[in-house]
Amino acid sequence: MGLFSESIEVVSSPAGIPLRLSWQGRTYKVAAHPVRWYERRSWWEEEPRAERGHGPGLVDSEIWRVQARLNNRSALRTLDISRQVASDTWRLIRVHDALRESA
Repeated sequence: MGLFSESIEVVSSPAGIPLRLSWQGRTYKVAAHPVRWYERRSWWEEEPRAERGHGPGLVDSEIWRVQARLNNRSALRTLDISRQVASDTWRLIRVHDALRESA
């Protein structure tokens, strides 16, 4: 598993669910229903104060785990992407490599 942060483009449904993403000049189609969760970030190191009622984007980061592929024949890749709520931009933060068992 690799951990980093790289800007990506994401096309989402009207409900905000990722459908496609562009990474390293390639377009991946989300092949399974993505999973969303929130992670608490150290906002106090970057912001002088958190206003009451502000969670996603300031206090919490919105994370999506997607399984995506280039085409119907390519292998699935599992990626974690983060949406920056204030700017509506996306970042790729983790790439999960599938472990292969030896036969």
